[in-house]
Amino acid sequence: MLQLRPGCECCDKDLPPDSTEARICSFECTFCSDCVQTVLNGTCPNCGGELVARPRRPAGKLAKFPASTERVFNPDCKPE
Repeated sequence: MLQLRPGCECCDKDLPPDSTEARICSFECTFCSDCVQTVLNGTCPNCGGELVARPRRPAGKLAKFPASTERVFNPDCKPE
């Protein structure tokens, strides 16, 4: 199950579970669409993988399967 991390690893912008701006790689590194386009050029700086739109969990499932509260932040993020 996806963690649905709460923020962009690059700029620390909040990305709630229903955000349409969240992007992830296959390792679930999480970034906002602005950073993906303007800083990362669509590539995860951690693994070099593709960043794609993060699926949104239906609101009715969040109570039983909550989003992660683990926040990862690296203000020096840059593509590999």
